[in-house]
Amino acid sequence: MTTGEQTTCTERRAFVAYIAPFAVFMAGLALVSAVGSFAPEEGGPLWLSDPKYWVYPLQTIACGALLLWFWKAYEWGDKWHVIAGIAAGLLVLALWISPQWLLGAAPRNDGFNPDLFAESSALWWTTVGMRFLRLVVVVPLLEEIFWRGFLLRYLIKEDFTKVPFGTFSWFSFGIVTVMFGLAHWGPDFVPALLTGAIYNLLAVKTRSLACCVIAHAVTNLGLGIYIMQTKQWGFW
Repeated sequence: MTTGEQTTCTERRAFVAYIAPFAVFMAGLALVSAVGSFAPEEGGPLWLSDPKYWVYPLQTIACGALLLWFWKAYEWGDKWHVIAGIAAGLLVLALWISPQWLLGAAPRNDGFNPDLFAESSALWWTTVGMRFLRLVVVVPLLEEIFWRGFLLRYLIKEDFTKVPFGTFSWFSFGIVTVMFGLAHWGPDFVPALLTGAIYNLLAVKTRSLACCVIAHAVTNLGLGIYIMQTKQWGFW
């Protein structure tokens, strides 16, 4: 294999490593919609009427396996900037739930409700455990790897691995912020838009992908605790 072929192979592997977990995650969301479209208007088995209860655990396992497989391909940064990550994560958490606190937004009670399995302690804890694994570990990793690790750099240069993490460009900063907001379209659009900007700024200031993951994980952990305390399942 020539030097040029080796370079191309390395670039291709990096491209797949940064995109594949996110792509599989999105495929899982599409599967939920596809299966749910076959459900009867009323009644029907839970696996068909609300497929997220079995798709999400499979999605978590599949994405987690891909993240582990490609782990060595990710550039986390020389310093993790843990304090900055925690601070940014708490700020984003406040933004995410502030519409209810400050603006009197309606409760969001409909969503992924583990209490459906309350009759079985083992099943309830398994469901909650998998949901938190997805929320606090898998999602922060795959989203930050894709949005900040890949796209924020790819929009600067196609061979994104040649772009140092945290390199600033108004174009890439703006596009990723908007796309991150659109990916959370609905009642969370405005908080998501602000979140995208904050995480992007964190990437630029710290030049640490690990710091962005920490921030995202702190936000999601706090949100998960808030959900369990208030039973507002729509925040999942």
